[in-house]
Amino acid sequence: MQPPDTDPAPDVLWSPDPGTAARSNISDFVRWLGDTRGLLFADYAALWRWSTKDVPAFWSAVWQYYGLDEVTTYDQVLADPAMPGARWFTGARINFAERCLTHPSAHRSAHPPATHPALISLTEDGTPVETSWADLRRQVAAFSTTLRDLGVGPGDCVAGYLPNIPEAVVALLATAAVGAVWTVCSPDFGTPSVLARLQQARPTVLVAADGYRHGGKRHDRREEIADIVDGLPTLRNLVTVGRVLPAGPGPWSRRGDVAQHEWTASAAEEARLEFADVPFDHPLWILWSSGTTGVPKGIVQSHGGIVVELLKALGLGADLRPDDRYLFITSTSWMVWNFLVAGLLHGATIVLYDGSPTFPDVNGAWRVAQRTGATMVGVGAGYLIAGEKAGARPGSDLGLGAIRSIVQTGSSLPPSTWRWVYDHLAPDVWLQSVCGGTDVCSALAGGSLLLPVRTGRIQCPALGVALAAWDPHGAPLIDEQGELVVTAPLPSMPLHFVDDTDGSRYRAAYFDTYPGVWRHGDWVTVSADLTVVVSGRSDSTLNRMGVRMGSADIYAVVDQLPQITDSLVVGAELPDGGYTMPLFVVPAPGVELDDVLRSGITAAIRRALSPRHVPDMIVAVPAIPRTLTGKKLEVPVKRILQGAQPNEVAAAGAVTNPEMLVWFARYAHQFVSGSGLHIARARPPV
Repeated sequence: MQPPDTDPAPDVLWSPDPGTAARSNISDFVRWLGDTRGLLFADYAALWRWSTKDVPAFWSAVWQYYGLDEVTTYDQVLADPAMPGARWFTGARINFAERCLTHPSAHRSAHPPATHPALISLTEDGTPVETSWADLRRQVAAFSTTLRDLGVGPGDCVAGYLPNIPEAVVALLATAAVGAVWTVCSPDFGTPSVLARLQQARPTVLVAADGYRHGGKRHDRREEIADIVDGLPTLRNLVTVGRVLPAGPGPWSRRGDVAQHEWTASAAEEARLEFADVPFDHPLWILWSSGTTGVPKGIVQSHGGIVVELLKALGLGADLRPDDRYLFITSTSWMVWNFLVAGLLHGATIVLYDGSPTFPDVNGAWRVAQRTGATMVGVGAGYLIAGEKAGARPGSDLGLGAIRSIVQTGSSLPPSTWRWVYDHLAPDVWLQSVCGGTDVCSALAGGSLLLPVRTGRIQCPALGVALAAWDPHGAPLIDEQGELVVTAPLPSMPLHFVDDTDGSRYRAAYFDTYPGVWRHGDWVTVSADLTVVVSGRSDSTLNRMGVRMGSADIYAVVDQLPQITDSLVVGAELPDGGYTMPLFVVPAPGVELDDVLRSGITAAIRRALSPRHVPDMIVAVPAIPRTLTGKKLEVPVKRILQGAQPNEVAAAGAVTNPEMLVWFARYAHQFVSGSGLHIARARPPV
């Protein structure tokens, strides 16, 4: 298959040349389908439609293409297609850690080049350190032996309190190897947020690092570790990882009933690498929702579901290859860390960075890419926007010639940032904008090397993902905004939520609006050419006189104004039956939000969008609160404006700038009382 043979439209930023398309993993997959199954596809759209209509055939092809038929047999691909509760590859037995460390032979070699390391790790103030595949296997063997010696086995939980360091990868793989369940919190989380998650998980072992690096500083977390140990009654063992600080006197725990072990002391040199023989749907890990709208949901996913989904997503979607060096700027608490570790399934080298992407300056992440020779780099949208706003020119200032692809996720990019990537970062790079999430630990829509990159648009729905936009009545929409739904099951959909014995929280999260159909919670527009635009969370929808709008549309206008550093817009239904849509902005340093600037913002929104999008008021704020993965807290702020207290909408340790929640509560009090609004009101919409 070749990319479409059409003249580039004005909004096309990049197109794969025929050679690039022909060498891609997805083209190889299409050729394999023709050779082995007699299937021919004219273009990506035809391939995607087949993958979502003949679901068992597609996933059985992924299974065979990646050599899993040499690992285990199965009875049925999809024994029960109903959602929730679809049952995949019944009878199969598969272990995630084994697949990461073994690389079964397939018709295409999945073996990494012998000279390529498994891991490259570095910190803000260190040099890159390589870990060979042999060393990684030895370390996993050693720690899995330690876990077994501590009595850990299938059904138990091992928790991490770790930054993005090699020990976190080893601990995850060792936990999976013994058949236990893994979960992790980044040490930049506050203690209440950690306990809100780990108390639900009930770990028997905690693996904790003494601290982490960020912004040129070392942060000591040993006191927090002691508090966390105190708050976990099921804990029996603490494994300490000294990475950041000089060794200090005394234990890291105040509990006499919790045994303390040093990571280095637990590494047996002659340990044997063994893998628990677990069924396809055996629990692998617990991922956590952001916790900004209530108690964090513990999302449990399976060994087999993650293996087959991330073989497909990273291989056929992102085009990850064994000779790639794969860097994602992330903490261990964001699902993209798991998405990064899964690069090992493809034999790729994964790059681990413990530090700030903006240290020592806004080009910090690109310096990491340069130092490690990264070929595929993942970043959040906010980081690219920050580079654009700072006037950064990393493409000319640094040596980034090794990068062939950039994966962007977290939220939508304004059009100007798309152009900045190609003008000032990497003119020949493939920019993959990806929409997915913790819920499936994968991409629902993303990139394809068979398609062009267009400004502001995700290239396509992912293979196997029956993605659509639906209206409130369940009718599909084309070129119109609707609810993002998935109408066929995916292997990595959650097995269940933690402590949700009757499945009620799971059903309420995804299936209450359209019974039997997954509602993801985003506004999306799917065009006739299959390009996708995500316009923000549907539960933070702006509703003006019956016209629903996504917040991302407004951010695309406001956030590119040089006078504005950041912004947040919410639409809140009020107790008296009214509705308000304020826009909160962070002015750039030295800029005052006066009537002239308010008028300029209003005019820009009116011109780029419509009069309906103009906010009721524009208010200057010191900062915008976000989740620790960079998402703006639209729903919590909306709830505060409707009368909720800050501690009811988010845990302080789960957000950046948590003091702003109190600021919004004070603002809400003024708003309800009617005081102070004359200084903030913009021209009303017409």
